[in-house]
Amino acid sequence: MAGLVVSGTQVSYVGQDCREIPEQLGRDCGHFAKRLDLSFNLLRSLEGLGAFTSLEELILDNNLLGDDLVLPGLPQLHTLTLNKNQITDLEYLLDHLAKMTPALEYLSLLGNVACPNELVSLEKDEEDYKRYRCFVLHKLPHLKFLDAQKVTRQEREEALIRGAFMKVVKPTVSSGDHSASPEHQLPYSPLPSASRELTSHQGVLGKCRYVYYGKNSEGNRFIRDDQL
Repeated sequence: MAGLVVSGTQVSYVGQDCREIPEQLGRDCGHFAKRLDLSFNLLRSLEGLGAFTSLEELILDNNLLGDDLVLPGLPQLHTLTLNKNQITDLEYLLDHLAKMTPALEYLSLLGNVACPNELVSLEKDEEDYKRYRCFVLHKLPHLKFLDAQKVTRQEREEALIRGAFMKVVKPTVSSGDHSASPEHQLPYSPLPSASRELTSHQGVLGKCRYVYYGKNSEGNRFIRDDQL
C-alpha cells in the first residue's frame, strides 16, 4: 500500500486523506500491529479497526472524528490520542472509553471542543480546564497522563470528592448562531483591550500553560515537566 510504513509492530498510515480505514490495512497488519498511527487523514468512522485485535497505542490526531465515534473492544490499549478532531460530547466519549478500553492510561483530547482550553476557545480559562480534568479523572480513574500532563495525586483526590459534579456541558449552537464560523469571529489579540490604546504605554505580562503538540502527532509523546 502506498503511504504505509511498517516497523516491527508499529504501523503508520499518515496523511493519506483516507475517509475510512482501508480493508487491506486490516488484512495485512491487523494481526500483528501494536501501535497504529492514522493521523492527518479524513476519518469520520473507525469501522475496520476491529481487525487490529492487539493494539496498545492508537494515534488518531487531526481527523474528522465526532460524537458518533465508535471503538471496538481494545482490552490492551493503553494510549489513545484524539487531538484536533470534532468531539464535543465529553461524557459520551468517556463512558465509551471506560467500556471499550479498560486498560487506558494515556489520553489526549487537545484541540477538541470537548477539551475546554484556549486552544479551542478564547472564552475558556484555566479553571474550565481544571474542571474538565477533574471530570475526566472521575470517569477514567486509572489514567496516568491526560493531554500531555501527568496526573497528580492531588487531582486524583479531587476527582474522588468532586469529579461527579464537574460535568462539562456539551455546547449547543442554534441554526441562527454564526459565532463559531471563522468569518464571524472577532479578531484575536493576545493583549488586554486597555493595553492596545495608542496612548497607553503600560507594560503587559502574559503566560500560557499549554504545550504545542505540533504536526505529525507530536502530541502523543506526553511531554513531562522535567523534559522541558
